[in-house]
Amino acid sequence: MQEVLAIALRSMQQDVARLEQVGTNLANVTTPGYKRQLLVSRAEHAIVPSFAQAMMGVAASPEGGATAQTAQPFELVRDMRSGTLRATGRSLDVALAGDGYLEVQMPEGLAYTRQGEFQLDARGRLVTMQGLPVQGQAGDIVVSGSGVTIDAKGNVTDNGRVVDRLKVVAFEPGQALTPLDGGLFAEGRSPSLVSEADIDVRQGFLENSNVQQAREMVELMQTMRRFESMQRIVQGYDDLVGSAIRKLGDA
Repeated sequence: MQEVLAIALRSMQQDVARLEQVGTNLANVTTPGYKRQLLVSRAEHAIVPSFAQAMMGVAASPEGGATAQTAQPFELVRDMRSGTLRATGRSLDVALAGDGYLEVQMPEGLAYTRQGEFQLDARGRLVTMQGLPVQGQAGDIVVSGSGVTIDAKGNVTDNGRVVDRLKVVAFEPGQALTPLDGGLFAEGRSPSLVSEADIDVRQGFLENSNVQQAREMVELMQTMRRFESMQRIVQGYDDLVGSAIRKLGDA
């Protein structure tokens, strides 16, 4: 019977983690470029190594940081598949229609993102909404602030003059990236430049989150029902033990 209790408690623990994961996904349904979290068992991850390649899995904690090596029988990974594109009409919004990541400069080093919601800072640099400089082939991209266009190959044109090209990079399939705040990923092993022929940049578009709200709601309800079932099993076990103790006391 102790084994039954241990299985029920472990299932409840996993359901609590799954509820946090689903809640995080639902909170980011409208966040551009957000990649949904998935909770998988470590055994499943070990038995099916191709899962990481299929999803380009990224280990992450519910808070968005790297997952520590713990005794938990499950872990969070990121579904790195692309979301749909949404037209915004803003000239400084860009989306990658194909694979790859845009490179940005953080104080601690380089980072990568698919959130192409950009703006210009006081120095005329193309930056993210967090103020991080977007990187081109020659470094920071600086423009005058008017007449800026970005073509399908990532060439940034300022009043008819090409000033630079967006730096679009790719990582090896299955390579784990460490998620950071603001839709960024920390640099892993050295990425490779995406060839010009394979770059497909859409100006005036943003990539939607790849979270499907209906699917997350179904998973939320299923998880809550499973948790309640396990809770009843634990309660039944507790009642059974209590009854046994009372009978022994009466004997």
